[in-house]
Parts: sequence; structure tokens; C-alpha cells
Amino acid sequence: MKIEFVKKITDYFHLNMFEIAYSDTSGRKRIWSFASRNDPPKCVSGHFERPDAVVIVPYHTEKKQVAIIKEFRVPLGDYQYGFPAGLVDDGETIETSVKRELMEETGLTLMRINKISPPIYSSSGMTDESIAMVYVDCSGKTSSLGNTSSEDIETLFLSRDDARVLCNNDQVKFDVKTWLVLSMYGETGKI
Repeated sequence: MKIEFVKKITDYFHLNMFEIAYSDTSGRKRIWSFASRNDPPKCVSGHFERPDAVVIVPYHTEKKQVAIIKEFRVPLGDYQYGFPAGLVDDGETIETSVKRELMEETGLTLMRINKISPPIYSSSGMTDESIAMVYVDCSGKTSSLGNTSSEDIETLFLSRDDARVLCNNDQVKFDVKTWLVLSMYGETGKI
């Protein structure tokens, strides 16, 4: 496989569409369309080391439960269960982004970062966006005061049993990463 060239199709602030012209394994010329938060996209720049966003897996130490959010997601036209998440701003470290996003989306206070994944990809057929999964301990009371007017977020706390029940509800929309973590938590009690 060989990338021939990349063409930018849109010009927006946070996300753009690109077309890649490439040769497949039999030498045929092909076109692939995808979204990227980067300009140029990572397949051109080669900058795969820094994640675009963080997904925070918060464990509330006083409640001894996992915190998740129920958030209205415009492309779904409905609420989705997920973990607090957000873009890593320019010049911001992963740790700073985690602290900021956790507070903005849930009102909870970061106590300790336990684990940070390398940049990982959840939909590489559609985008080069990468995230770092960050497992944290947190404390405090929930608040929506940090939410912007474009965010409709409710913070929920789940026990192991709560997670198992929620993951088995086929009427619920989940972020894939959240379902995987909660499913494991529901079955094993571990995150």
C-alpha cells in the first residue's frame, strides 16, 4: 500500500475531511475519505506520538464507584453513556487536560492518575483521531457548572452490579470504550 497524495476537502477549526489517493496491494489507484483533527493528517505528518484527546476513567474513592456521564450527542440525536473526555489543547499536557476535563464535565476533583495508555484509535476506518485512556482516582461532589451551553451532561456513579445491569441493557447507547471498561468492571469488579 502506498499513499500518493492527500487532499483537504473542508476547512473547519476542530475537524476536517480529507481524501487520500493510494495504491492498493495489487497496484490499483484508490481514494479513501476520512476525518482528521490534524492538518496535515497524521498519515502525512507522521506525528502519532501525542493523542488528540483524553478519555477519563474516574474511580470515586469515597463512594468506591466508577463515575460515568450520560451526555446528549448530536450525531446520535440521543443520550450516550460514556466517560468524561475532551481534546488536549495546544501546549497542554495529558495530565493538565485530564484535570481540566474531569472538572468541567463532572465537577469532580482529580486526586491521582493511575495509568495512561499510549495513543489508541477507536475508528481508524473513519479518522486518525487518537485518544489516551486515563485511569484516575477522584473525589468531590458532582456539578454541571463547568459545562458549556452545548453540553448536556449528567454524572452517574456505578457499583459493579450497576455496571453489569447497564451493560446488559440493549436500549442504552454506549461509547465503545466505556462499554468495554464497564463490562469488565461488572464481571470482575476491576477497572
